[in-house]
Amino acid sequence: GCNVCCKSSWNQLQDLCRLAKLSCPALGVSKRNLYDFEVEYLCDYKKIREQEYYLVKWRGYPDSESTWEPRQNLKCVRILKQFHKDLERELLRRHHRSKPPRHLDPSLANYLVQKAKQRRALRRWEQELNAKRSHLGRITVENEVDLDGPPRAFVYINEYRVGEGITLNQVAVGCECQDCLWAPAGGCCPGASLHKFAYNDQGQVRLRAGLPIYECNSRCRCGYDCPNRVVQKGIRYDLCIFRTDDGRGWGVRTLEKIRKNSFVMEYVGEIITSEEAERRGQIYDRQGATYLFDLDYVEDVYTVDAAYYGNISHFVNHSCDPNLQVYNVFIDNLDERLPRIAFFATRTIRAGEELTFDYNMQ
Repeated sequence: GCNVCCKSSWNQLQDLCRLAKLSCPALGVSKRNLYDFEVEYLCDYKKIREQEYYLVKWRGYPDSESTWEPRQNLKCVRILKQFHKDLERELLRRHHRSKPPRHLDPSLANYLVQKAKQRRALRRWEQELNAKRSHLGRITVENEVDLDGPPRAFVYINEYRVGEGITLNQVAVGCECQDCLWAPAGGCCPGASLHKFAYNDQGQVRLRAGLPIYECNSRCRCGYDCPNRVVQKGIRYDLCIFRTDDGRGWGVRTLEKIRKNSFVMEYVGEIITSEEAERRGQIYDRQGATYLFDLDYVEDVYTVDAAYYGNISHFVNHSCDPNLQVYNVFIDNLDERLPRIAFFATRTIRAGEELTFDYNMQ
């Protein structure tokens, strides 16, 4: 396949196909739908006498082919509802009233077009995130605050991306337990490393913060349902990346109730040396944002950088009163300089609540 970035967007390529009357299955343009008309978004609104009209951008057709249509011709209930929701919200913000005028001024119409384009870009990004995730929990994206779209140059990954000159050595042995929780042979994997079993039978962490978690690994006799396999199963809650309304950029909230001491997510990114982290840190400081997380469980040799490669934890904000606590986790790699970083709930977290951790308590 081609790995060269295309300078035209997916929608622009669809427009070109339709203009040239060419079908392209890879772009979803076939002979069957080449001449179909589907509403992509609404660009403008006007009311003549008691009849409402909308300027319609047709999917796969250039802006020059947009047409004014009476409301009764439009069957796109969801798009109409969203258009009026955006219109009313912006009218309230600008003029402190929500009833739409008979004609929209050009700046307001332009805002609604930009909002529709942003919504489309965020929907595509959401689909991309869910296609790339390897975990059970779904990801949704929403921005009801400004016109910012998906972050540029951010690649979603599910596990560490190992930097140059760094090796994650695979564990050589595993446990032989019949039942890791109730009948651990030799203390199971935690006992082999002279540590305590981390979880109760509900998968909740029972160790105090600061103590390491040793999970069963790929060489263990136990199976996937072993109670000592929690972090490795990944995120199981549905989460939402949302735009904050107080200037903190993107944030993450849970869409489900999370019980106290439950695993929520890992902090994933590039593993780099501390020297490289120092160099990047100076650049990030000038930019006013950093995603560097020092792996200093035993000694400060490596750092995780989630600036350009990361998972949903990239978007979790700081709080001095956080609801997430950091734990160092060891599974298939037992090098104490290279722990996996896991976030567990410090208390019961309600559905709809933002997730936070203390950046200074790494």
